[in-house]
Amino acid sequence: MKFVARLVALFALTALAAHAGEVANVTPAEAAQRVAAGQAVLVDVREPNEWADTGVAEPAVLLPMSDFNGEQKLWKPFLEKNAGKELILYCRSGSRSGKVAAKLAAQGQPVANAGGFRDWKSAGLPVRKP
Repeated sequence: MKFVARLVALFALTALAAHAGEVANVTPAEAAQRVAAGQAVLVDVREPNEWADTGVAEPAVLLPMSDFNGEQKLWKPFLEKNAGKELILYCRSGSRSGKVAAKLAAQGQPVANAGGFRDWKSAGLPVRKP
């Protein structure tokens, strides 16, 4: 029961931080737990060539940063469908995901940054080819 209470408290703190325009950092293991529990959606913001070269996290939705910064052909419908859900972003190193997360947080979207794909892979979490 303590674990569940802590998880709920952590989720609430993350949502509050995102609402305030700040972005919480989470470990890949924390991200995987939240996604598996249906509490969050994992998003890979790298570009398609990177997905093809390295693979992606098994549960990740693939939405490139270039689309976010451009016409948002992919991002706009995704954000409408997932309004209010926590989004956990990652990229190669955590830099691009941090930038996108900061913009989303400023819009009031609950969001966190899980860092880089290499961290996900190093944690032994499942990956797939896109």
